[in-house]
Amino acid sequence: MQYRREIDGLRALAVVPVILFHAGFSLFSGGFIGVDVFFVISGYLITTILIEDIANNRFSILRFYERRARRILPALFFVMLACIPFAWAWMLPHELTNFGRSMIAVSLFASNILFWRESGYFAAESEEMPLLHTWSLAVEEQYYVVFPIFLVFVWRFGRAPAFWIIVAMAVISLTISEWGWRNRPGANFYLAPTRAWELFAGSISAFIVQKHGVRHNELLAGAGLLAVLASIFIYDSTTPFPSLYALLPVGGVVLLVIYGGAETLTARFLGNRLFVGIGLISYSAYLWHQPLFAFARIKLWHAPGLPLMAGLSLLSLGLAVLSWRYVERPFRRGAPGSMFGTQRVIFNIGAAGCIAFVAIGVTLTLAPTRAEMVRPELFARYQTNPAPVYECEGFAAIRTPRAFCRVYGEGEKTAVIWGDSHTYSLWKVITPPEGIRIIVITHEGCPPVAGVVRVDGIGNAENCHTLTALQAYQDYVTSLQPDAVFLVGRWTLYMRGWVKQGILQDATHLLADDKTADADVTPETSSDVLRAKLETTLQALAPAARFIITPPADLNFLDSHALFYLDQVDSAPVMRWHAVEEQLMQDLQAATDVKVLQTRPLFCAQDHCALRREGFRLYGDDNHLSDFGGVFQWKMIRDALVETL
Repeated sequence: MQYRREIDGLRALAVVPVILFHAGFSLFSGGFIGVDVFFVISGYLITTILIEDIANNRFSILRFYERRARRILPALFFVMLACIPFAWAWMLPHELTNFGRSMIAVSLFASNILFWRESGYFAAESEEMPLLHTWSLAVEEQYYVVFPIFLVFVWRFGRAPAFWIIVAMAVISLTISEWGWRNRPGANFYLAPTRAWELFAGSISAFIVQKHGVRHNELLAGAGLLAVLASIFIYDSTTPFPSLYALLPVGGVVLLVIYGGAETLTARFLGNRLFVGIGLISYSAYLWHQPLFAFARIKLWHAPGLPLMAGLSLLSLGLAVLSWRYVERPFRRGAPGSMFGTQRVIFNIGAAGCIAFVAIGVTLTLAPTRAEMVRPELFARYQTNPAPVYECEGFAAIRTPRAFCRVYGEGEKTAVIWGDSHTYSLWKVITPPEGIRIIVITHEGCPPVAGVVRVDGIGNAENCHTLTALQAYQDYVTSLQPDAVFLVGRWTLYMRGWVKQGILQDATHLLADDKTADADVTPETSSDVLRAKLETTLQALAPAARFIITPPADLNFLDSHALFYLDQVDSAPVMRWHAVEEQLMQDLQAATDVKVLQTRPLFCAQDHCALRREGFRLYGDDNHLSDFGGVFQWKMIRDALVETL
């Protein structure tokens, strides 16, 4: 296959925008299309090699896999190995577990499937996943495994039929992706069937170039370059991908491959020494950038600034030069007589590496982190883990997938604790007073209020997306004829929306009293709905003694790592956040005979809020108490219960 400098230059045009997009530079809002550019290039190069080998009767599937192993595995293994000590030193337990799973998935060429199941590419938490970017490698690897065998099979029908079969499959794949972004956006983004058409676009280009040669057309080559550049600067994370929108960058690459002959101005531009140099190290640069960014975000307790991210972007290129020179090239050359010269050696190294990283991944998912070993008292005994769930009598008839019920103790008196996920911290610490039966009902993500609906429905569409759902729970509580009812909720969340580290998220958790009112819901209207419907719910629960439990300090302004390592935080932002809730509680106490039990004063003094007590963590995350923190909250509830009943 004839070397084309402009293809290496095109690689630079793919990898640099990807890096800058992940670094957070808003100018490169569509930089993620660099992955699509890589897919087309891979499809073109691989198909060109296969066509030449098959046409000349020298095709060997083992030789093909050897070439791919030499190209992909050494640098990938080197970067994965470099990530391990930083993951061990800096990651929290659940993060290390996720990292271990990602190592296993990468080694099995299935990381795209793992990340599809566990995360969204544009979600905030994805920025702290060091191996997230390997999803695209998994797609290519799956293509490498299947496509050569497929091409050999269809080649028996002739070159032209093989070409048209690939065209048909590309159209089918594009059609599926167009359906997928509307109905299954996560699967559409990550999985090979909806990405295959981009690789097939490269394959189609290879057939055309093989038959007619590379054309020299200034207009079409320039249009191709413009299409790629426009995608980088116009598209953003809200653009459905892949979809018909991806035709712009993919079509642009196809035009460049077919019409960007060496004599065109576009080819000369892409073939300059700087672009070609970056293109040569583009694979290593792609491998390095995400771990650097992810570990920087993990280590810092705030989002890294653009100067730091720019420095890390340059560092990724510097590390890429080293790994290209000392890792990629020695393996790819494979000169006879060298230690990496034989096919058997490469396959043995590849197999051993995959097995080793699977073993390391399994170990990391099970082993304690360094932090646990250094400060085991932070982890011993008290964690925020769901307790066993026991069905209450009659509860199964109304239960939704994220709702649970458990009975504690026996007695003539009955107390019901009804709430959202903030009841989790009570599940394992409740010790019912003698003669009192306690029933805990948890409805995750939904306030214990009838007559409201969560307007976003994200993650909780099966829970409280209809007005009848929470009404059924209120009816169930009243049917128990309780002597006391405690309503537990993250009340400020339903009044202000979901904010993480000072940023309003897409899933707002706001409330309405009619699903059709979604478009008009604001924090103000949600607060009004909560106030009115909470009063109605309290009236419906009479004559039971009624209590409202306020949540602990909402620490949404903290990064999870700061939350883990700090002993206390300033109480000022906590008080500002909960001010609207405080006013609501005062109004409810004035309008009804409800009693408000305040959780925050258990942990917050005038100038600070404690995150740890007696060596144990009080919080499981930025808003839920740990089981240990739940001990103090339960004591407050128990005292009120004994005093009332």
